[in-house]
Amino acid sequence: MLSFLGLTRKSGQLLLGYNKNEEAIKTKKVSLLIVSKDASENTKDKFKGYCEKYKVPLIEDFTPDELGYALGYEGIAVVGITNKNMSKKLLHIYDSNKEEE
Repeated sequence: MLSFLGLTRKSGQLLLGYNKNEEAIKTKKVSLLIVSKDASENTKDKFKGYCEKYKVPLIEDFTPDELGYALGYEGIAVVGITNKNMSKKLLHIYDSNKEEE
């Protein structure tokens, strides 16, 4: 999944950071949100609320270092995917990997 996330970044279909994603969710531009499992409780609670309100799927299963490594940055806490097809593919890969565990 993290490899495909890197491809998503290269295609320009990804938003990084708290503020960009907060605004994008409110304007319904995000179709999948990934929040680091090591993000602050305040951050996780805020984005969980936004995702419920705006019906955006949320994944909270990676460390900031794992996300950062996949995207070529250091320590990423919040990642938003703006392309619906990419989001569906990422969710499918994520769900398939969860079933194998």
